[in-house]
Formats: sequence, structure tokens, C-alpha cells
Amino acid sequence: MSRIGKRPISIPSGVDAKIEGSKIVFTKGKQEKVLETYGRVGLEIANGELVLKLGGEDAQSKAYWGTYRALANNIVIGLSTGFTKQLEINGVGYKAAVKGSVLELALGFSHPVNYEIPEGVEIAVEKNIITIKGNDKQQIGQIAAEIREFRPPEPYKGKGVKYSDETIIRKAGKTSKK
Repeated sequence: MSRIGKRPISIPSGVDAKIEGSKIVFTKGKQEKVLETYGRVGLEIANGELVLKLGGEDAQSKAYWGTYRALANNIVIGLSTGFTKQLEINGVGYKAAVKGSVLELALGFSHPVNYEIPEGVEIAVEKNIITIKGNDKQQIGQIAAEIREFRPPEPYKGKGVKYSDETIIRKAGKTSKK
């Protein structure tokens, strides 16, 4: 049985939630997010809390129950506080800069790498730290993964783009014969 699905989601002030059939519509100001559940879970809003109910007794229904609860909670957190990921650039001559709606990266290639910043996402660069902010957890994680993919950290010198909380396991280089 899902332990996540049992917990109600408290809806903070400023965020409105309403149920339209099998959809949950979350709004804050001009921002609107819709979560389609396809009737796989029961929905109920009471006392400023969103409660998801189990759709059936099979294992798949229990999995949907926890999944939709987590997705709805991520939407509420995204609209109220937002999500942030930080990337760190390590390497001689490696740098990043935001120019308009493009993140320009110098990562040791013969050309600069340009990454188009999607709408609704803010990217800021301070020294060698890239900060990605937005209200969609999945989108922020995907953008961070795509930027990291341009030059993943290598284990010998630690050069590349890594998450700020990631630890790179270093390897010893070659040793000479005696």
C-alpha cells in the first residue's frame, strides 16, 4: 500500500486548486498547471487540503495513487516556492554566460556551446556556478541534465560540468615503471 498516497496535500494561500472531472487545475496568478489523472484515482478537496483516494485494490492502482499524489505535490511546491538546481563548472578556461535567452558555454571545444533557455525558466551564472530556477520540477531536472551532458565530469582531473552536490570519485593516473 502506498504510504505517499495516504498523505493529504495542504494547499498554501495564493495557490488555488479545483477539480474538473478527472483533472486537477492549480492556479497562482496567471500561472496555471493541469494534472490529468485519467480517472485512476479519486479526488477530493476539503479544508484547504487535496486528498487522493485509491482507485482500486490491484497493485497498479496503488502505484498510480502514490505517483499522482507526488506529481500533484510537486505542482503545489513549484507554484508556491519553485525549484532550483545548481551546476558547477570545473576546468581551466571553462566558463558560462547568459546572453539574452541563450546560455553560452565555453567547455574546451573549438566552438562555444549555446543552449536555448526555455520559456518559464531562469538561468543565472555567478563565477563557475549555473543556477536554474523554475516551477516545473521535471523540466528543471531535464535542463540541468542536458547542460551537464555537454561535458560530463571526468574521473582523472574532475574537469567538466557537475551538479553542485555531486561527488566525483577520482581515479589515480598512470604510474611509470621502475
